[in-house]
Amino acid sequence: MPNPVPNQAPPQLQNVPPAQQSVSRPPEFPILIWMLSLNREYTVEEYEACYAFLREFLPHVPLGAHNPEDPNSFRYCVTQLLPVLMMRHRRIPRSKWRDNITQNGKHWIEQMQDGMPPEKFLWSMIGYHIECGPSLCGIAMTQGTQKRVINIGLGIKQVAVEPRGVPVLAFIESIRHKLTASEFDKLVPMVDGEQTALKRAFILLALKESYIHAVGQPLGFDYSRLEFNVPENKVWGDNFPLQGWEFRIWTVDIGVARGENLVEEKYICACAFFRGSKESVFLWEDQKRKLESWVQFVDIDQMIKVIPKLAA
Repeated sequence: MPNPVPNQAPPQLQNVPPAQQSVSRPPEFPILIWMLSLNREYTVEEYEACYAFLREFLPHVPLGAHNPEDPNSFRYCVTQLLPVLMMRHRRIPRSKWRDNITQNGKHWIEQMQDGMPPEKFLWSMIGYHIECGPSLCGIAMTQGTQKRVINIGLGIKQVAVEPRGVPVLAFIESIRHKLTASEFDKLVPMVDGEQTALKRAFILLALKESYIHAVGQPLGFDYSRLEFNVPENKVWGDNFPLQGWEFRIWTVDIGVARGENLVEEKYICACAFFRGSKESVFLWEDQKRKLESWVQFVDIDQMIKVIPKLAA
């Protein structure tokens, strides 16, 4: 590996465009999150509606095997509708935009220019990332220049031990390979209680996943190459500071109907975006205005109901 530049991540981890662009005015790059709660079981008819829409209107989306009985297949299909829902919310018809993807799997949407001034067109690209948890999925997006907007990622982690019923300490031991020694030592011993330690563990995992997704790293990436110290607003990659990143962290509580029972589930969510500032910052849901101003929620009923309108 070549010698890294001081105060920057090694080439494998940095993978972001220069902070300064040739255009004179820097954009705000507003971030918007849509969260989809799969708060009940789906029907075969709902699966077929999602699958048919993707096949007809989003031919670029790899569908895989048609399997209405597979919850993972339904989860994949319904979340692929989120970019279309987002564009409809912006009142941009499906015929007026196209989805693009980089070599390392980063998506961005390009609107048709249609007389749009060149400078406005340059800043009209929309980067997004889709992520799923067991019953909560989401899309993180931002608008600006193509080389900047693709550096966005989302992490969603359910706050629950696996396998179910295992002691919290045993679970944290099981994910030790994803943590640095410093991160692990801050979790154990659990001086603030087991549930606090568990929540902190999932905050770390959600943050790591959001960054990994933002830079387009493949499956199998070694999580322990990243280290987060949230209270001090610090993050390192391969022991070098990662500067210029914005991390947003929030929690979501949902009730999921399982047969006749309503099961409460808690999730930790994190969004990573490269802003090119001098330092990296961590913003909690109560620090970046009200959560409702940048996070929107829809449930499975609302998503299925809107499908006939998405083709317009």
